[in-house]
Amino acid sequence: MTATLPAPTAAGWTPAQWQDWRDEVRRLAREKDVVILAHNYQAPEVQDVADHVGDSLALSRLAAASEASTILFAGVHFMAETAKILAPEKTVLVPDANAGCSLADTITADQLRAWKAEHPGAVVVSYVNTSAEVKGETDICCTSSNAVEVVESIPADREILFLPDQFLGAHVQRVTGRQNMRIWMGECHVHAGISPTDLRASVEAAPDAELLVHPECGCATSALWMVSDGQLPSERVHILSTGGMLDEARRTTAKRVLVATEIGMLHQLRQANPTTAFEPVNSRAACPYMKMSTPEKLLRALREGRDEVTVDPQVAARARAAVEAMVAIGTPSPVGE
Repeated sequence: MTATLPAPTAAGWTPAQWQDWRDEVRRLAREKDVVILAHNYQAPEVQDVADHVGDSLALSRLAAASEASTILFAGVHFMAETAKILAPEKTVLVPDANAGCSLADTITADQLRAWKAEHPGAVVVSYVNTSAEVKGETDICCTSSNAVEVVESIPADREILFLPDQFLGAHVQRVTGRQNMRIWMGECHVHAGISPTDLRASVEAAPDAELLVHPECGCATSALWMVSDGQLPSERVHILSTGGMLDEARRTTAKRVLVATEIGMLHQLRQANPTTAFEPVNSRAACPYMKMSTPEKLLRALREGRDEVTVDPQVAARARAAVEAMVAIGTPSPVGE
Protein backbone atom coordinates (compact mmCIF):
# COMPACT_ATOMS: atom_id res chain seq x y z
CA MET A 1 0.00 0.00 0.00
CA THR A 2 1.39 3.39 -0.92
CA ALA A 3 1.71 6.15 1.65
CA THR A 4 -0.94 8.24 -0.11
CA LEU A 5 -3.89 6.72 1.80
CA PRO A 6 -5.11 8.93 4.64
CA ALA A 7 -5.98 7.51 8.04
CA PRO A 8 -8.11 6.35 9.71
CA THR A 9 -11.08 6.22 7.31
CA ALA A 10 -11.65 6.00 3.59
CA ALA A 11 -13.90 9.05 3.58
CA GLY A 12 -12.50 11.58 1.16
CA TRP A 13 -10.11 9.25 -0.64
CA THR A 14 -9.21 10.34 -4.15
CA PRO A 15 -9.72 7.98 -7.14
CA ALA A 16 -5.99 7.25 -7.06
CA GLN A 17 -6.14 6.32 -3.38
CA TRP A 18 -9.10 4.03 -3.98
CA GLN A 19 -7.12 2.35 -6.76
CA ASP A 20 -4.17 1.89 -4.40
CA TRP A 21 -6.51 0.22 -1.92
CA ARG A 22 -8.01 -2.12 -4.52
CA ASP A 23 -4.56 -3.06 -5.81
CA GLU A 24 -3.31 -3.83 -2.31
CA VAL A 25 -6.39 -5.89 -1.42
CA ARG A 26 -6.07 -7.98 -4.56
CA ARG A 27 -2.29 -8.39 -4.11
CA LEU A 28 -2.66 -9.63 -0.54
CA ALA A 29 -5.51 -11.96 -1.47
CA ARG A 30 -3.33 -13.61 -4.13
CA GLU A 31 -0.29 -13.73 -1.87
CA LYS A 32 -2.18 -15.26 1.09
CA ASP A 33 -4.48 -17.58 -0.88
CA VAL A 34 -7.67 -15.81 0.19
CA VAL A 35 -11.04 -15.80 -1.57
CA ILE A 36 -12.98 -12.61 -0.78
CA LEU A 37 -16.77 -12.88 -0.48
CA ALA A 38 -19.05 -9.87 -0.11
CA HIS A 39 -22.73 -9.89 0.75
CA ASN A 40 -25.19 -7.92 -1.39
CA TYR A 41 -25.69 -5.43 1.45
CA GLN A 42 -22.04 -4.41 1.67
CA ALA A 43 -20.81 -1.00 0.55
CA PRO A 44 -20.30 -0.78 -3.24
CA GLU A 45 -16.51 -0.46 -2.91
CA VAL A 46 -16.34 -3.69 -0.91
CA GLN A 47 -18.61 -5.49 -3.37
CA ASP A 48 -16.49 -4.36 -6.32
CA VAL A 49 -13.20 -5.66 -4.88
CA ALA A 50 -14.59 -9.10 -3.93
CA ASP A 51 -14.15 -12.32 -5.87
CA HIS A 52 -17.84 -13.13 -5.44
CA VAL A 53 -20.91 -11.12 -4.41
CA GLY A 54 -24.24 -12.64 -3.39
CA ASP A 55 -26.40 -13.78 -0.50
CA SER A 56 -25.00 -15.63 2.48
CA LEU A 57 -25.88 -19.21 1.49
CA ALA A 58 -24.76 -18.89 -2.12
CA LEU A 59 -21.49 -17.37 -0.93
CA SER A 60 -20.99 -20.13 1.63
CA ARG A 61 -21.42 -22.74 -1.09
CA LEU A 62 -18.88 -20.91 -3.23
CA ALA A 63 -16.55 -20.84 -0.23
CA ALA A 64 -16.86 -24.58 0.24
CA ALA A 65 -16.12 -25.19 -3.44
CA SER A 66 -13.19 -22.77 -3.59
CA GLU A 67 -9.64 -24.08 -3.64
CA ALA A 68 -8.46 -21.14 -1.52
CA SER A 69 -7.25 -22.02 1.97
CA THR A 70 -8.77 -18.90 3.56
CA ILE A 71 -12.19 -17.25 3.21
CA LEU A 72 -12.61 -13.56 3.96
CA PHE A 73 -16.36 -12.99 4.35
CA ALA A 74 -17.43 -9.35 4.21
CA GLY A 75 -20.78 -9.74 5.90
CA VAL A 76 -22.14 -10.38 9.36
CA HIS A 77 -21.04 -13.02 11.86
CA PHE A 78 -23.64 -15.73 11.21
CA MET A 79 -22.71 -15.70 7.51
CA ALA A 80 -19.07 -16.43 8.28
CA GLU A 81 -20.24 -19.20 10.62
CA THR A 82 -22.24 -20.76 7.79
CA ALA A 83 -19.16 -20.68 5.59
CA LYS A 84 -17.17 -22.40 8.35
CA ILE A 85 -19.93 -25.02 8.75
CA LEU A 86 -19.79 -25.86 5.04
CA ALA A 87 -15.99 -25.55 4.78
CA PRO A 88 -14.65 -26.70 8.17
CA GLU A 89 -11.13 -27.25 6.86
CA LYS A 90 -10.70 -23.63 5.78
CA THR A 91 -9.74 -20.56 7.80
CA VAL A 92 -12.66 -18.10 7.85
CA LEU A 93 -12.13 -14.40 8.57
CA VAL A 94 -14.48 -11.43 8.93
CA PRO A 95 -13.42 -7.78 8.80
CA ASP A 96 -15.15 -7.13 12.14
CA ALA A 97 -16.19 -9.90 14.54
CA ASN A 98 -18.64 -7.50 16.22
CA ALA A 99 -20.78 -7.30 13.09
CA GLY A 100 -23.88 -9.09 14.35
CA CYS A 101 -27.42 -9.42 13.03
CA SER A 102 -30.57 -8.08 14.69
CA LEU A 103 -32.62 -10.94 13.18
CA ALA A 104 -30.26 -13.75 14.19
CA ASP A 105 -30.04 -12.22 17.67
CA THR A 106 -33.80 -12.55 18.25
CA ILE A 107 -33.43 -16.22 19.21
CA THR A 108 -30.75 -18.17 21.08
CA ALA A 109 -30.16 -21.91 21.23
CA ASP A 110 -31.48 -21.96 24.82
CA GLN A 111 -34.68 -20.23 23.74
CA LEU A 112 -35.13 -22.65 20.89
CA ARG A 113 -34.59 -25.66 23.15
CA ALA A 114 -37.26 -24.29 25.51
CA TRP A 115 -39.66 -23.73 22.59
CA LYS A 116 -39.05 -27.27 21.36
CA ALA A 117 -39.79 -28.65 24.83
CA GLU A 118 -43.19 -26.93 24.71
CA HIS A 119 -43.96 -28.59 21.36
CA PRO A 120 -42.54 -32.14 21.38
CA GLY A 121 -42.50 -33.75 17.97
CA ALA A 122 -42.63 -30.45 16.05
CA VAL A 123 -40.32 -29.97 13.07
CA VAL A 124 -37.98 -27.01 13.48
CA VAL A 125 -37.47 -24.92 10.34
CA SER A 126 -34.81 -22.22 10.70
CA TYR A 127 -34.02 -19.45 8.26
CA VAL A 128 -30.32 -19.43 7.36
CA ASN A 129 -30.14 -16.03 9.09
CA THR A 130 -29.46 -17.70 12.44
CA SER A 131 -26.44 -18.57 14.55
CA ALA A 132 -24.58 -21.86 14.27
CA GLU A 133 -25.93 -22.89 17.68
CA VAL A 134 -29.51 -22.34 16.55
CA LYS A 135 -28.89 -24.23 13.31
CA GLY A 136 -27.53 -27.05 15.51
CA GLU A 137 -30.97 -27.31 17.17
CA THR A 138 -32.76 -27.26 13.81
CA ASP A 139 -34.23 -30.07 11.73
CA ILE A 140 -34.09 -28.27 8.40
CA CYS A 141 -32.91 -24.84 7.28
CA CYS A 142 -34.53 -22.69 4.62
CA THR A 143 -33.86 -19.57 2.60
CA SER A 144 -36.36 -16.90 1.66
CA SER A 145 -36.45 -18.35 -1.86
CA ASN A 146 -37.22 -21.95 -0.84
CA ALA A 147 -39.01 -21.56 2.51
CA VAL A 148 -42.36 -22.42 0.92
CA GLU A 149 -40.89 -25.55 -0.67
CA VAL A 150 -39.29 -26.60 2.62
CA VAL A 151 -42.54 -26.21 4.58
CA GLU A 152 -44.52 -28.03 1.90
CA SER A 153 -42.10 -30.98 2.16
CA ILE A 154 -43.09 -31.59 5.79
CA PRO A 155 -46.06 -33.97 6.35
CA ALA A 156 -49.28 -32.02 6.82
CA ASP A 157 -49.96 -33.54 10.24
CA ARG A 158 -46.59 -32.43 11.68
CA GLU A 159 -46.48 -29.22 13.68
CA ILE A 160 -43.85 -26.75 12.51
CA LEU A 161 -41.80 -24.28 14.53
CA PHE A 162 -40.67 -21.61 12.06
CA LEU A 163 -37.99 -19.13 13.07
CA PRO A 164 -36.86 -16.46 13.53
CA ASP A 165 -38.45 -14.03 11.05
CA GLN A 166 -42.13 -13.30 11.59
CA PHE A 167 -42.63 -11.60 8.22
CA LEU A 168 -41.07 -14.44 6.22
CA GLY A 169 -43.07 -16.89 8.36
CA ALA A 170 -46.31 -15.01 7.67
CA HIS A 171 -45.50 -15.02 3.94
CA VAL A 172 -44.89 -18.78 3.96
CA GLN A 173 -48.06 -19.44 5.95
CA ARG A 174 -50.08 -17.27 3.57
CA VAL A 175 -48.76 -19.13 0.51
CA THR A 176 -49.01 -22.65 1.93
CA GLY A 177 -52.16 -22.22 4.00
CA ARG A 178 -50.42 -24.19 6.75
CA GLN A 179 -52.36 -23.85 10.00
CA ASN A 180 -50.18 -25.97 12.31
CA MET A 181 -47.23 -23.62 11.92
CA ARG A 182 -45.98 -21.60 14.88
CA ILE A 183 -43.89 -18.54 14.06
CA TRP A 184 -41.19 -16.94 16.21
CA MET A 185 -41.76 -13.19 16.58
CA GLY A 186 -38.33 -12.07 15.38
CA GLU A 187 -37.47 -9.49 12.78
CA CYS A 188 -34.62 -7.75 11.01
CA HIS A 189 -34.85 -4.18 12.29
CA VAL A 190 -33.85 -2.79 8.89
CA HIS A 191 -36.40 -4.76 6.87
CA ALA A 192 -39.09 -4.27 9.51
CA GLY A 193 -38.43 -0.55 9.27
CA ILE A 194 -39.48 -0.49 5.61
CA SER A 195 -43.07 0.24 6.49
CA PRO A 196 -46.41 0.16 4.69
CA THR A 197 -46.33 3.97 4.89
CA ASP A 198 -43.01 4.00 2.99
CA LEU A 199 -44.46 1.65 0.41
CA ARG A 200 -47.60 3.70 -0.17
CA ALA A 201 -45.64 6.94 -0.51
CA SER A 202 -43.27 5.36 -3.04
CA VAL A 203 -46.07 3.83 -5.09
CA GLU A 204 -48.01 7.10 -5.13
CA ALA A 205 -44.89 8.92 -6.36
CA ALA A 206 -44.22 6.32 -9.07
CA PRO A 207 -47.55 4.65 -9.97
CA ASP A 208 -46.17 2.97 -13.09
CA ALA A 209 -43.09 1.43 -11.46
CA GLU A 210 -42.52 -2.25 -10.78
CA LEU A 211 -42.09 -3.26 -7.15
CA LEU A 212 -39.56 -5.70 -5.68
CA VAL A 213 -40.20 -6.57 -2.02
CA HIS A 214 -38.12 -8.78 0.22
CA PRO A 215 -40.34 -11.10 2.33
CA GLU A 216 -38.57 -9.96 5.53
CA CYS A 217 -39.98 -6.45 5.01
CA GLY A 218 -42.67 -5.02 7.21
CA CYS A 219 -44.44 -3.84 4.04
CA ALA A 220 -44.70 -7.24 2.30
CA THR A 221 -48.23 -7.94 3.54
CA SER A 222 -49.28 -4.41 2.62
CA ALA A 223 -47.96 -4.90 -0.93
CA LEU A 224 -50.05 -8.03 -1.38
CA TRP A 225 -53.09 -6.30 0.10
CA MET A 226 -52.67 -3.45 -2.40
CA VAL A 227 -52.66 -6.05 -5.17
CA SER A 228 -55.79 -7.79 -3.89
CA ASP A 229 -57.51 -4.41 -3.48
CA GLY A 230 -56.73 -3.46 -7.06
CA GLN A 231 -54.38 -0.62 -6.15
CA LEU A 232 -51.43 -2.36 -7.82
CA PRO A 233 -51.39 -4.71 -10.82
CA SER A 234 -50.26 -8.18 -9.71
CA GLU A 235 -47.84 -8.48 -12.63
CA ARG A 236 -45.83 -5.51 -11.33
CA VAL A 237 -45.42 -6.75 -7.73
CA HIS A 238 -42.77 -9.35 -6.88
CA ILE A 239 -42.02 -10.77 -3.40
CA LEU A 240 -38.47 -12.03 -3.84
CA SER A 241 -35.24 -13.03 -2.13
CA THR A 242 -32.16 -10.98 -2.97
CA GLY A 243 -31.17 -13.59 -5.55
CA GLY A 244 -34.66 -13.45 -7.00
CA MET A 245 -34.43 -9.66 -7.20
CA LEU A 246 -31.23 -9.95 -9.19
CA ASP A 247 -32.86 -12.38 -11.63
CA GLU A 248 -35.85 -10.05 -12.01
CA ALA A 249 -33.54 -7.07 -12.58
CA ARG A 250 -31.96 -8.89 -15.51
CA ARG A 251 -35.39 -9.69 -17.00
CA THR A 252 -37.30 -6.46 -16.50
CA THR A 253 -37.88 -3.90 -19.22
CA ALA A 254 -39.47 -1.42 -16.80
CA LYS A 255 -38.12 2.11 -16.78
CA ARG A 256 -38.45 2.38 -13.00
CA VAL A 257 -38.35 -0.24 -10.22
CA LEU A 258 -39.01 0.37 -6.53
CA VAL A 259 -36.98 -1.87 -4.22
CA ALA A 260 -37.90 -2.76 -0.64
CA THR A 261 -34.81 -4.24 0.97
CA GLU A 262 -31.49 -3.07 2.43
CA ILE A 263 -30.12 -0.35 0.15
CA GLY A 264 -26.80 -2.09 -0.50
CA MET A 265 -28.71 -4.35 -2.89
CA LEU A 266 -29.26 -1.46 -5.28
CA HIS A 267 -25.62 -1.60 -6.40
CA GLN A 268 -25.98 -5.14 -7.76
CA LEU A 269 -29.36 -4.41 -9.36
CA ARG A 270 -28.02 -1.34 -11.14
CA GLN A 271 -25.02 -3.25 -12.41
CA ALA A 272 -27.27 -6.04 -13.68
CA ASN A 273 -29.48 -3.60 -15.59
CA PRO A 274 -28.08 -0.09 -16.16
CA THR A 275 -31.06 0.96 -18.30
CA THR A 276 -33.61 0.69 -15.49
CA ALA A 277 -33.83 3.16 -12.60
CA PHE A 278 -33.80 1.20 -9.32
CA GLU A 279 -34.97 3.28 -6.36
CA PRO A 280 -35.28 2.39 -2.67
CA VAL A 281 -38.69 2.32 -1.00
CA ASN A 282 -36.87 3.58 2.10
CA SER A 283 -33.55 5.31 1.42
CA ARG A 284 -32.61 5.02 5.12
CA ALA A 285 -32.77 1.21 5.12
CA ALA A 286 -29.05 0.65 5.71
CA CYS A 287 -27.86 -2.12 8.02
CA PRO A 288 -25.23 -0.71 10.42
CA TYR A 289 -23.83 -4.21 11.01
CA MET A 290 -23.24 -4.78 7.30
CA LYS A 291 -21.51 -1.44 7.01
CA MET A 292 -19.04 -2.42 9.76
CA SER A 293 -16.99 -4.24 7.10
CA THR A 294 -15.27 -1.07 5.99
CA PRO A 295 -12.50 -0.87 3.36
CA GLU A 296 -9.96 -0.30 6.15
CA LYS A 297 -11.08 -3.35 8.12
CA LEU A 298 -11.09 -5.50 4.99
CA LEU A 299 -7.46 -4.57 4.38
CA ARG A 300 -6.61 -5.14 8.04
CA ALA A 301 -8.13 -8.63 7.89
CA LEU A 302 -5.89 -9.50 4.95
CA ARG A 303 -2.77 -8.03 6.53
CA GLU A 304 -3.24 -9.43 10.04
CA GLY A 305 -5.38 -12.54 9.50
CA ARG A 306 -8.20 -11.25 11.69
CA ASP A 307 -10.94 -11.69 12.86
CA GLU A 308 -11.11 -15.49 12.67
CA VAL A 309 -14.48 -17.23 13.07
CA THR A 310 -14.63 -20.71 14.57
CA VAL A 311 -17.52 -23.10 15.24
CA ASP A 312 -17.47 -25.98 17.71
CA PRO A 313 -17.11 -29.16 15.60
CA GLN A 314 -20.09 -30.89 17.23
CA VAL A 315 -22.31 -27.85 16.72
CA ALA A 316 -21.06 -27.55 13.15
CA ALA A 317 -21.90 -31.20 12.41
CA ARG A 318 -25.49 -30.78 13.62
CA ALA A 319 -25.88 -27.48 11.79
CA ARG A 320 -24.46 -28.97 8.60
CA ALA A 321 -27.09 -31.72 8.74
CA ALA A 322 -29.86 -29.09 8.86
CA VAL A 323 -28.42 -27.27 5.83
CA GLU A 324 -27.95 -30.52 3.91
CA ALA A 325 -31.55 -31.53 4.70
CA MET A 326 -32.66 -28.33 2.96
CA VAL A 327 -30.46 -28.97 -0.06
CA ALA A 328 -31.89 -32.50 -0.39
CA ILE A 329 -35.38 -31.11 -1.01
CA GLY A 330 -36.14 -30.75 -4.70
CA THR A 331 -33.74 -28.69 -6.75
CA PRO A 332 -31.28 -26.92 -4.47
CA SER A 333 -31.83 -23.18 -4.62
CA PRO A 334 -28.75 -21.12 -5.50
CA VAL A 335 -30.09 -18.12 -3.61
CA GLY A 336 -30.65 -17.35 0.03
CA GLU A 337 -31.87 -14.29 1.86
